[in-house]
Amino acid sequence: MRKGTLTGAVLLATGLAGGAQELRAAEGGVGFYLLGTRSAQAGILPPPGTYLQNDAYFYSGSASAGQDLPLGGRAVADIDATAFIDLITALWVLPETVLGGNLAVLGTLPVGAQDIDAALALQGGGPGAAVSDSVFTVGDPVLGASLGWHAGKLHWTTGVLVNVPLGDYTSGDIANVAFHRWGLDVAGALTWFDPQSGWDLSASAGMTFNGENPDTDYRTGTELHLEGAVTNQITPAFSAGLAGYYYEQVSGDSGAGATLGSFKGRVAALGVTAAYNFAVGSTPVAARLRVYREFATRNRLDGVAGFLTLTIPIGLSAP
Repeated sequence: MRKGTLTGAVLLATGLAGGAQELRAAEGGVGFYLLGTRSAQAGILPPPGTYLQNDAYFYSGSASAGQDLPLGGRAVADIDATAFIDLITALWVLPETVLGGNLAVLGTLPVGAQDIDAALALQGGGPGAAVSDSVFTVGDPVLGASLGWHAGKLHWTTGVLVNVPLGDYTSGDIANVAFHRWGLDVAGALTWFDPQSGWDLSASAGMTFNGENPDTDYRTGTELHLEGAVTNQITPAFSAGLAGYYYEQVSGDSGAGATLGSFKGRVAALGVTAAYNFAVGSTPVAARLRVYREFATRNRLDGVAGFLTLTIPIGLSAP
């Protein structure tokens, strides 16, 4: 299996999105699409078969006392937050072609922990009483589908993800792994990969549309996310390079619960990525590490995010 091929198909950001509420713009400070999910080989759909992917995700970030964010139906400031989320994804790439490409369907379930220390935002400005919360639970499941095409060194995909609000959610808590709202993400990705030189140039773009949280009467605005990576296959088993992402809300938050007004967020990040292919017995395993440092934030936490992804085929279709 080529390095990281499943990551491009999975788009999984999701649950993590569902899972790691990074406390950035939007309600809870994060959209359900998990930024940084797609990097090298983002536009490559793996061969027909069934795959299992596990993403271990970590985020640590903070916001100053002068920055209010909406959490659990309350405005809080002076925030320190960490999240550890594990996302389990099953992907099935069908052997039949659809519109000249391969069709894949997937499901993701996030399970993890979140810890938040903050202060209630005072109406006149500045932090008030200290509040803290922690949780370990199951987030919203995410369902998705994508189509992938290949033409020589060019590979591209398009797909959708749906956040299903069935996870464990507690109204009023500032730490929640679930979003308690419907969400739709539409995205596309393109990869130019040269097997001889080992160079991989990948980019993706998507839009996230959010439903309203019925418990908080809060509707997160429409979100734009861009991701890219440049990597080189240094040996047949090892590759490394640079990766990054950019996020911006293109419409403000709304609803009776949006007490901070038309709240819009923005963040950029740069980082490194490395992949290593190995085998456990006769089973090939693809491992990829990604670490990002955020900057240029607005109405979001500023922090460090990391992924460790393991992908294994559990059944390949006959060629």
